[in-house]
Amino acid sequence: AAKLKIPLPPEGQRLDPASLFDSPKREYWLEVGFGGGEHAAWQAANNPDVGLIAAEVFVNGIASLLGHIEEGGLENIRIYAEDVRQLMPRLPQAILSRVFVLFPDPWPKSRHVDRRFVHDNNLDVIAPLMREGGILRVASDDETYKAWAQEVMAGRKDFVSITEDPSIKPEDWPATRYEAKALKAGRVPIFLSYKRI
Repeated sequence: AAKLKIPLPPEGQRLDPASLFDSPKREYWLEVGFGGGEHAAWQAANNPDVGLIAAEVFVNGIASLLGHIEEGGLENIRIYAEDVRQLMPRLPQAILSRVFVLFPDPWPKSRHVDRRFVHDNNLDVIAPLMREGGILRVASDDETYKAWAQEVMAGRKDFVSITEDPSIKPEDWPATRYEAKALKAGRVPIFLSYKRI
């Protein structure tokens, strides 16, 4: 499992994503907070020529993804086991073709707004890391966060919405444990897609 973990480069140095993988990759994708890892594992299995950087701080989630990796014999996932906001400034510009932010912690209280991941503070760092035409996907089942994410993204000049119907999940967007839990509890998830311009 050690070789699957991404080391943080020293301050002022950039991480070369190609150096993380055993074979050259067509694109690099980032999943922020992968939960149980079902989505990351599915994407890696279905896109073997993509290098997937998966970030999560919770040990149970990391253990779950390691299980999926072993079970599927997946060689194209690398794990960053700390706060992804430490890693983002160390990535090269225009390197990411897709970024996934699925069911992030909603931080519903107004005094915690700055902790929400879909926030201009984070998007200002992520946008330059994405290639032109790259896709950012956001999912949430929290009413406050759903409205918040759409409002924040609508105010961005560097992303344009390509969501046709937020209630319909694209075909290449697999179900996750968290999504099933939300549906069972009667919460309605939305699925948003944005293109980097």
